This record gives sequence, C-alpha cells and structure tokens, in this order.
Amino acid sequence: MLRAGIVGLPNVGKSTLFNAVTRTRKAEAANYPFCTIDPNVGMVTVPDERLTELKRIAKTDIVIPAVIEFVDIAGLVKGASQGEGLGNKFLTHIREVDAIVQVVRCFEDADIHHVSGSVHPVRDIEVINTELMLADLETVTRRRDRVSKDVKRGDKSAAAEEAVLTKLEAALAVGRSALVAELSPEERAIAETFFLLSDKRTIFACNVRERDLATAADNPYVQEVQNYVNTHLACEAVVISAQIESDLVDLPDADAAEFLEHLGVKESGIGALIRATYHLLGLRTFLTAGEKEVRAWTIHAGDTAPQAAGIIHTDFERGFIKAETVAYDDLLRCGSIAAARAAGLYRMEGKDYVVADGDVMLFKFAV
Repeated sequence: MLRAGIVGLPNVGKSTLFNAVTRTRKAEAANYPFCTIDPNVGMVTVPDERLTELKRIAKTDIVIPAVIEFVDIAGLVKGASQGEGLGNKFLTHIREVDAIVQVVRCFEDADIHHVSGSVHPVRDIEVINTELMLADLETVTRRRDRVSKDVKRGDKSAAAEEAVLTKLEAALAVGRSALVAELSPEERAIAETFFLLSDKRTIFACNVRERDLATAADNPYVQEVQNYVNTHLACEAVVISAQIESDLVDLPDADAAEFLEHLGVKESGIGALIRATYHLLGLRTFLTAGEKEVRAWTIHAGDTAPQAAGIIHTDFERGFIKAETVAYDDLLRCGSIAAARAAGLYRMEGKDYVVADGDVMLFKFAV
C-alpha cells in the first residue's frame, strides 16, 4: 500500500493532524520539539460521497470505502541533512514514503513555541526543502562517482544514468528540487530509480486557527503559501485547522456537522486533504454496487479493466472476459441499476479499456 508522510518543522501541528486524519489519539501532540520520534502509522478512510448515493441505489447497509496509509514523521530542523536534531532518522523515514504532506503553520500564537522564533511560512517551507535537497545532492554526488567507473568501461546504461545525475546535480546545486528539474520522460524514469527525497510528490497543508478556517482565503499566510507553491514548486496547497479536526474525532457525525456549520464551513478540511493526497499518490477509484455491499476499490491511474478486476481477486484478472461498466454520474441520473440498463448506459468493455475514476463495474470471467 502506498504511504503519505506528514512532515514539517516541530510544533506546526503534524501529530495533531495525524490524529485527526486517522481518527485516533496515537500520536503525542505537545508544545515542544521532537514530540514525535518514532513514526506513527495509521490507515485513513478516503471520504467519497458517491458511496452514500450508491448505498441508496443498491439498497444495502454495507459500505466499504477506499483507504490509504499516513505516517507521522518527526519534526525537522535546519541542519537535518548534517544530522541536526533527529535529522538522519527523519530523512530515512521520508525516504520510505511515496508522497509528502508538508504541514505549514499559518497562525500566530504566543503560547505555541515556534522553533525559529516567529511565523514565516515560506521560510519554513524553504528550511525543509533545502534540507531535502542537500541530502539529495550528497546522494547524487556519491552515485555519480560510482557510475563514472562504469562509464569509462563503455557501459551505455551507466552513461545514460550519469547524464541524468549531472542534470540533477546542477539543479540541486542552485536550489531546484529533483521534482522540478528539467528532464525528459525517459530521464525522469531513470531519476525515479534514485528515490530522491526532493523528487517525492508533495501537497502543502496550511494549518490555521479555528476562528480563521471560514475566512482562510483572506489569511495572508495562506495566500503567501499558495502563491509560493504554485509559482516555485508546481504543487497544491489546501487549508486545514488541525486543532478543529482533532476536536471532531470524538464527536458523532451529526454533532461534527453542526459544529462545522457553526464555524461557517460545510466540510472538514481533512476530507479535502485526504482526497488530494489520494490523487497525489496516483490512485483512482472504481466502484462495485450490489445488494451485498457497496465498495470503493483502489487502482492506479491508467490501470486497465483486467488489472482492476485483479484487485478484487487474481482469478478475475486471469480469466477476464469483459467488464460491464457504467459511469457513476449516469447511474446516479437514472436512479437505479435497472433504469441505467434500460437506457443503454451500461457498456461492455474489453481488455484494453482504461478504467475511469468513478466507473461502476461488474466483471465477467472464466477460470
């Protein structure tokens, strides 16, 4: 299963956010640096309103949503690439995840210590990204030294690798992450084998105070982060209030909805963050609906119908014949499976069909 790591400076709300997305109290959240040492790991349900509608259409009480894994990683400080704070352990834990959720503090509070002494979101982002790039620069330099020996012996694959390493080294040396280094698709494929820290897909979570959630668009810190990540990092930024989300963990759904309405917001920022992270990981969802259950199944973007069938059972992929498929929106508009069939909206898709997010599918197979 793909994993997203929650990172950030100490005391920006990482562990509080982890507790909120996993709906647990697993991670200690306290007002001092390095509260988290060993990473906490939790399974997170992906919010999907389509399941509620399919439950009604299929007339079932059982709904099984998609899940992804989140990891709460220790806070990083300047100098981590040289072992400062929990640097080496921190960087190792980041290397083990597939994408990064970087939490950025976007609020003032004299009672909550900031490791740098003041709130400055872009500075905080650059501290973390610089440490990731410095660690990568060391990795790239070492690897290039090793590869150069094979290049001298005439190894063509080593020469291709060295060319990519040269480009990455140049980009990292001037403060450009591996993720935005100018590489061709073929070179990008080679770069992915290096597992560089700054090459991981990233989403930024702007952590605001409770009273600022409804007006977050006017928060100058949030505006600063969104502008910076859009222009410099080609990434997405979402707004959350980690403390609100943590407070909602223990409330029934109805009470949580009422609380959010009182704050002037319709949806928890956590839901948007989880969905964005799910897509950031390159994951998509197809759906099955019947009297037994409604279920969301996780696939990778670009997966074909047989690959999707194999997620349910390997026999389905091995003996795949066809996939009876209807788009979720078409099914919802018809109001029932029978009506969608009568309208001719169910399609028979073969082995080359690339599954679209939200496809409602029934597989035919023979083993």
